Amino acid sequence: MSYKVIPLHEGVFSVGWDKQFKRIRREDPPGKASLKIALNPFLIQTPERNMLIDCGLGTFGLENHTAILLNNLDELGLSERDITDVFCSHLHYDHIGGLAHQTNGYWELTFPDATIWASEKEWAKMLQTSDEEVPHDEFVNFIEARGDLELMGDEAEPNEYIRSYTIGGHTEFSRLTEVRLGKQLLIMAGDVLGTRGAINRRYAAKYDFDGKKSMALREEIQERAYRENAILMAYHDTVHPLFRLSDYDADKGYHITNVEPIYEAG
Repeated sequence: MSYKVIPLHEGVFSVGWDKQFKRIRREDPPGKASLKIALNPFLIQTPERNMLIDCGLGTFGLENHTAILLNNLDELGLSERDITDVFCSHLHYDHIGGLAHQTNGYWELTFPDATIWASEKEWAKMLQTSDEEVPHDEFVNFIEARGDLELMGDEAEPNEYIRSYTIGGHTEFSRLTEVRLGKQLLIMAGDVLGTRGAINRRYAAKYDFDGKKSMALREEIQERAYRENAILMAYHDTVHPLFRLSDYDADKGYHITNVEPIYEAG
């Protein structure tokens, strides 16, 4: 039995306080007081399913990320109707904006045959939160009305491959997604561990809901990934979003080894 894990790379961006994703070259530095991050929705292919973990910025940015994502799928011989599930690590728009898009002023589901899996508590909180920078109500209400939306409790196992549970940290209800493909474990922790730059570092990010909790979670995730030889899936990594922690040194910390963008397990 064969499985694949493919980062659907949307580009590298400089993101400042205005929250605008400004495309830059991979080798370029970010703008002043800005972060340099990539967007890498992950495609998980099994014999029965084509699943996404997070789905990019959609049409909420300076360019049409929905078109980029669909083109990435097309290059793999897939269409939007082949996607069976979309799992949301948390509900920031650079992770869920690709769920729906506007065409000629009307909203459409990007993946009309997919089940959308999201945190029940975070979805309820989002309904009560206004965001003047995006057409929040239209987007959320459309997904509720037209999408196959499944809201998950603190722990969920939607299918034989996926376990999803609340960890908090980056947002109050951020989730960690475990993917089991044969004997191989993969871990995606959203923005709690979004880049390889988070490895071997202790920091509390001001942009997190609970920076100290995220810091503790990162240490736990790293220890587990090394112990279980798991593959880490880093959504915002600009270098190589799939990697293992292949060795540990008490002075230097973990050694990072890249995993090929298309990983096959049997």
